[in-house]
Amino acid sequence: MSTMIMIVIILFCIGSMAYAYAIRGQARWEGFGEYIRKGWPLFTPFNCLLYLFTKPQAKPAIMDVSQFPELAELQENWHIIRDEALALNAQGGFDNIGDKDSASFYDIGFRTFYKYGWTKFYLNWYGYTHESAKRTCPKTIELLSRIPSVNGAMFSILPPGGQLTRHLDPVACSLRYHLGLATPNDDKCYISIDDNKYSWRDGDPLLFDVTFLHFAHNDSDKLRIILMCDIERPMSPIGRLLNAPYKWLMKATVVPNTNEDKRGFANKTFSTLVPLLEKGKRLKETNLLAYKLLKYAVNSTLILLVCLLIWAVLKFFFWLF
Repeated sequence: MSTMIMIVIILFCIGSMAYAYAIRGQARWEGFGEYIRKGWPLFTPFNCLLYLFTKPQAKPAIMDVSQFPELAELQENWHIIRDEALALNAQGGFDNIGDKDSASFYDIGFRTFYKYGWTKFYLNWYGYTHESAKRTCPKTIELLSRIPSVNGAMFSILPPGGQLTRHLDPVACSLRYHLGLATPNDDKCYISIDDNKYSWRDGDPLLFDVTFLHFAHNDSDKLRIILMCDIERPMSPIGRLLNAPYKWLMKATVVPNTNEDKRGFANKTFSTLVPLLEKGKRLKETNLLAYKLLKYAVNSTLILLVCLLIWAVLKFFFWLF
């Protein structure tokens, strides 16, 4: 029986990776090598389990927001949310959320987004509401607190000329909600989701699955500010059971806006690792071979740990059924 379970798990993993790479959606990676580097293939077996138990209204790449009536309150009050976001920006709140290269403010989840101008201000994140957000955006916090399906929320800025390169999120835990607050209202400022282009407009919502390939550009001459939320993926009871460990792990990724905010376990851990990462960058410049050996050793260890975790989850699932 254990051999049969092992064979089923291996076949399921291979099938899931093939599905994510070549079948799901319209957008495709530029070759298998890019998928391996950026497509988070180790997470696809777990993601496919979540897709399997996702309710029909949440399966398209871009969803009909009207099928999620609990989110209507955000759109109805978008002027209130916008005013607090604009006031925060005018006060320099987005500029003074801490040094993004500092260990204390290291953002493991969105660390690569800052490269081309994107920035954010956390409001809440998987069970924790930021003290800095309570102080500066109390009305928005009150609105969010009345919607249990919001797992996390932030204000997000994309400046003129800013962009997010093509990517997808590793785990299908949540859906992503955007609400236009102060946007260029111009087709030059857009997000492409699975090869479907959407331009933000003030007061208009967007709900999509972040495990489809997507990217964003602001080719206009105006700033784009939106409310960005992680929304609970509608699933069957089995799906919610499978999703629970990941949501619990997300609590560890809390990143502070200012020193008054809590720091998650992952943030605290990287506080000790950031100096080592800086040494790694210097090693890359002085001894490329040693850097590559170190990089492969670290990455191999992380891959092994992820594989063991996913293997344990899948084995439990197949044993359960």
